[in-house]
Amino acid sequence: MCDLIDIGVNLAHESFDADRDAVIARADAVGVRRMIITGTTATASEHAADLAATRAGKFWATAGVHPHHSAELDAAGLGQLSTLLERPEVVAVGETGLDFFRNFSPQAAQLKAFRAQLDLAAATELPIFLHQRDAHEPFLELLSEYRDRIVGGVAHCFTGDEEQLHAYLELDLHIGITGWICDERRGQHLLALVGDIPDDRLLLETDAPYLLPRNLAVKPKTRRNEPQFLKQVLDTVAEATGKTPRQLAAETSANAVRLFGLGSTERD
Repeated sequence: MCDLIDIGVNLAHESFDADRDAVIARADAVGVRRMIITGTTATASEHAADLAATRAGKFWATAGVHPHHSAELDAAGLGQLSTLLERPEVVAVGETGLDFFRNFSPQAAQLKAFRAQLDLAAATELPIFLHQRDAHEPFLELLSEYRDRIVGGVAHCFTGDEEQLHAYLELDLHIGITGWICDERRGQHLLALVGDIPDDRLLLETDAPYLLPRNLAVKPKTRRNEPQFLKQVLDTVAEATGKTPRQLAAETSANAVRLFGLGSTERD
């Protein structure tokens, strides 16, 4: 059985409230025993950290404000994030970045919130958990400005093209691959691109409850994604890269441990 780390799962999401323990057990049964729980607002980040603390050494969390909620980030929220980032189970700043596809927050607010969280990453020397959609150029510009001040990060849920991939690799970022690669409608290009990602820079994630892999033989009636389906992402990426699932699981898990400092309660 493969030992997998899901580096991006919204396990504190309300859709898991009724059966969270069963979801965790199903993931554990297929080898997904370690997870990083994504924070998307200051309050949600606190919930993620609290949940991670219930299974120390197996679960961790990120703390940040998603670009959709950028307009909500004020001085109090930044203070809350700063406090959370001192907790040993919180291993990254984010989810943060830019999303000009939906613009749920004004672009100016997104840029301000992104910069503020890059400042937090620089100050705490924690990696950054990044989101980008339809905002590659301003995202790259701001990230490049800060790159020599942050220890590293991951382009979470990468869905971009070859140019974007290589731009992020040139910044020495890790690349997170989700079930998007399992989608024959919109993720086929990733099957060719994933081979361009260096072995030591690839990470796997579900982004559950979102992005249910479309190539599952049997899909859940609820259409809810779960961390147990990281195995489907693993198998799809392994086939695309010509690796065995066991080899790929070992590589991506080692990458997650190294980037996020998992297994240690000390800051390097």
